Amino acid sequence: MYPFILASASTRGEHFANFTVHPWQWGLFIGFIAVLIVADLLLVHRTAHEITFKEAAVESAIWITIGVAFTGVVFWWHGSQAAGEYISGYLIEKSLSIDNVFVWAVIFSYFSVPKKYQFRTLFWGIFGALVLRAIFIFAGVALINTFAWTLAIFGVILLYSAWKIAFHDDGEVHPEKNPVLRVVRKVIPSSTEYDGQKLFTLENGKRLATPLLAVLIMVETTDVVFAVDSIPAILAVSHEQFIVFSSNAFAILGLRSLYFLLNGMQDRFRYLNLGLGVILAFVGFKMLASYFLELHPPTWLSLVVILGILTVTMVASLVADRHDTGDHDDVEQDTAPSL
Repeated sequence: MYPFILASASTRGEHFANFTVHPWQWGLFIGFIAVLIVADLLLVHRTAHEITFKEAAVESAIWITIGVAFTGVVFWWHGSQAAGEYISGYLIEKSLSIDNVFVWAVIFSYFSVPKKYQFRTLFWGIFGALVLRAIFIFAGVALINTFAWTLAIFGVILLYSAWKIAFHDDGEVHPEKNPVLRVVRKVIPSSTEYDGQKLFTLENGKRLATPLLAVLIMVETTDVVFAVDSIPAILAVSHEQFIVFSSNAFAILGLRSLYFLLNGMQDRFRYLNLGLGVILAFVGFKMLASYFLELHPPTWLSLVVILGILTVTMVASLVADRHDTGDHDDVEQDTAPSL
C-alpha cells in the first residue's frame, strides 16, 4: 500500500510545475516583498489619514499590476506551466479575499475604529497573515507530497466551504464570541479608549492594550478562517511552494487598498458569494478527480473557468444592482407629488 501511495503522489506531481528554489532566491523574493511593505508604510502612508476612494483606486491598480506582472517573471524563470499556475493561484486568492474585505468592514464598524487608523491596523494584519499563510502553505504542500490522500481531504473541505459560502451569510461576525479575543482580554489589561494608532497605551502609570489590539486579533483570526478555504484552493492548481506562496503574497498585499475601495459596496455584489462558492466547488471537484480518477485538467482550463465565473458573477451583480436602482428611481418619480 505504501509504495502505491508514494508512486501515486509522484505521478500526480508530474502534472504540476516542479523546480528548485535556492535559499538566495527565496531571500531575494522575501526581501522584495519587505521593500514593498516598508515603502508602502513609510513613504505612502507615513501619517495617519483617511483613505479616499481615488487614493484607494490608484493604489489597488498599482498592487494588482505588480501581482499580475509577476506572472511574466515566473514565465521567464520557469515557463508557461509555472506562469499559468501562478496566475490561477493569484486569481483564486484575490477573489476569495474579497469576502475577507467585507468582514473587515464589519469588525471596524463593531469597534468603531476611526477611519484614519484603519490602514495601520490592516498593515499589521497583512504582515501577520503573510507569516501564518507561509506556515499553512509549507505544511499543506508537505502533506500532499507525503500523503497523497490529503488531496481528497482538501477536496471535501473545499466542497463544504463552497456550500457554506454560497448559501450562508458569512457577514455575521461576533467579536464578543471570539475565544481568542476572550482569552487575550483576560490575560492583557485593556483600555476602552483609543490612543492614536498605538496598540498599547499608558493610563495612570499602567500599560494597557487599546481597542486596536482587539481589532488586530480579530483581523488575524478571521484570516486564519479564510485561509482554511483559500490555501487548499490554491493547492488544487499548484503544488510548488514558491508559486503558492508568491501568488498568495501578492494577492493579499493589495487587500488594504482594496478594502478602502470596496468598503460599503457589498450590496452591489449580491452574487459574489455564489460565484465564490462555484469556484471553490470547481477546485474541490478538481482535487477529488485528481486523486480518485487521476484526471488532471490543464492549468489553462482552470484559469478560463475561474475567469469566466468571476466575470459572470460581477456582471450579473452589477446588472441586477442597476436594474434595482432603476426601479427605485421609477417608484420615486411615480410617487412624487404633481405641481
